[in-house]
Amino acid sequence: MSVAGAVAPGSASAFELFGFKFFESEDDTEFDVINPLNYTVRMEVAPAADDDGDLSSTLEDSSVLLADEAEPVAGSLGLIAKAKQDRKRLVAALYEAARYDGLVYIFIDGKNVSDILPDTKFDGSRPVPVVIQVLPGPKYELGRVVVDTNGVPLDPSEFGLQTGGSASSVDVLAAENKIYRDLREDGRPFVAVTQRDILADAATDRLDYLTEISPGNPVPFGETWVAGAEEVDPGFVAYMSGIYADEVFSPEDLEKARQRLVDLGVFSSVVVKEAKAQGPDGRLPVQVTVAERQNFGFYGVGATYSNTEGAGASGYVGYRNLFGRAENIRLDLSVSRIGATAISGTARDLDGIDYSSSLVFEKPGVLGPDSTYIGSLAAGRVQPLAYEREFVTASSGVEYEVDDNQTWSVSVAADYSDVTDFLGTQQYFIGSVPIKYTFDNRDSELNPTEGFLFEANLEPSYGINTQAFFLNSRVGGSTYYSPLESDRLILAGRLGYGTIFGATLQDVPNYRRFYAGGGGSVRGYEFQSISPYYPSQAGPGQNSIFEDTPQGGLSLFDGAVEARVGVTENIQIVPLLDFGVASSDRLPEFADIKLGTGIGARYLTSFGPIRLDVAVPLDPGPRDSSFQFYAGIGQAF
Repeated sequence: MSVAGAVAPGSASAFELFGFKFFESEDDTEFDVINPLNYTVRMEVAPAADDDGDLSSTLEDSSVLLADEAEPVAGSLGLIAKAKQDRKRLVAALYEAARYDGLVYIFIDGKNVSDILPDTKFDGSRPVPVVIQVLPGPKYELGRVVVDTNGVPLDPSEFGLQTGGSASSVDVLAAENKIYRDLREDGRPFVAVTQRDILADAATDRLDYLTEISPGNPVPFGETWVAGAEEVDPGFVAYMSGIYADEVFSPEDLEKARQRLVDLGVFSSVVVKEAKAQGPDGRLPVQVTVAERQNFGFYGVGATYSNTEGAGASGYVGYRNLFGRAENIRLDLSVSRIGATAISGTARDLDGIDYSSSLVFEKPGVLGPDSTYIGSLAAGRVQPLAYEREFVTASSGVEYEVDDNQTWSVSVAADYSDVTDFLGTQQYFIGSVPIKYTFDNRDSELNPTEGFLFEANLEPSYGINTQAFFLNSRVGGSTYYSPLESDRLILAGRLGYGTIFGATLQDVPNYRRFYAGGGGSVRGYEFQSISPYYPSQAGPGQNSIFEDTPQGGLSLFDGAVEARVGVTENIQIVPLLDFGVASSDRLPEFADIKLGTGIGARYLTSFGPIRLDVAVPLDPGPRDSSFQFYAGIGQAF
């Protein structure tokens, strides 16, 4: 028998090729119910062969009558309509379970819903009793399978379509969709199912699947047409799509083009699709339709706090379409370490506040659609425990996205700094070539639940006035794993390793050495406090203000582990353990690793987790507080 017409008395047709909309989203809009009518519902599922124990719960989860039992319906007609809708959903659930002989009966006040007239009125003085009876029937498997693709080689078994395989409507439809997508990925934009026969044989409990697919021929892309671009140059939009005429059609290229244009940040919506037919030249035009942002300007503010590193505030303002080709310019200003702990243990004076400013210009598409030029200027003053530094820096470089997960960047940079520390005051003028590789397949930057992040940094540097060459290298990564089907438990880990080659410790400016401790490193310890230290008494020509302060090291090893435990949908409790060491040698002294531990809380919002952490040092130094408190937006790593 044909499944499309296999509707038992008392049940309704679920689909034409399994075909009506399964599990549509429900309208959550609140409204007043007219003529409210309450009901009670009970589901009875007959025993079924090959039931793995999940069938009853699956059917219960599919029932809107059960899900909405606490909510009144709009009168008798509303209850009848809801019951008929429920019957369709339950038959569809049986088909998903490969039970094509299943029967669903729904009785309202003892009457089969199929026999109830629309104008029937139920007694509303009490909840109307509703009974759902399900006779699941046998579980089917696939019988004869024929997929005719008009000469294009294709093995249906590679898609799960084989005799004896799963006959679930979900699995069969997924296999057909996969065949459709694979043929399109082969450069064939006009794939079409020209014939389909699905027959359920009740005598053998098998489902025969026979389909004929017209694959069409591979077709090259044609010209790219742009609509909706006004302030942004349409020619630039076509260029940034990365779709080139005469290359073979690819749905993946269309999706990459859409995402690339979205990432420009100048459009509120982007649609990229192929034309419905080839042009006179045999090529396939591409239509890009965009809607520009109402305002290309942007701004924002932020704040941070630590009980030892003090409070901080920052703000930024920028513009996303400076010259009509999505050029981005951004000015950042920040102050920090407000109320930070000074060497004596008292709060810093006002002149001890750190400040910085930066101006960053980005121009996409300089070396192809996947590249971005980045130029920056920055100036400021920072005064951690180890040193005081006033600086001006500049850099110019290119970032290139290899694919969705990999990015390279190379730049040239200049740095002028005036640094005061234990050894006195020194000026540095350094030229360098920062090189960075990133692999990132995390599912989120602010709240990752799965994936991996790896970063490798290499920066050859030369002190123009000190004539010292050194090579700063660092690698680090973090990974995330959810052992449960839900994201109620996330195990997260981070490791980092760094080494400086080519120079002695004193030849490397202290702000380019390695330190550990503080937020983003080893929580529980003061910022940069895990490090070799200068002597506790200054000698001739040395600065007594910086006695017994961190010296920095030539190597670093640090990491962290967290268990992010969801206690509600929006609240996480996070036990944490951090560790790290910075050493004066090029290999870390692992015996000197310091540990910090604590507990954190996360409140999950639409813009990222709000983070609160409290950590204690397990091996505190003389200046470490008994605990440290951290607040911010986003997970710690």
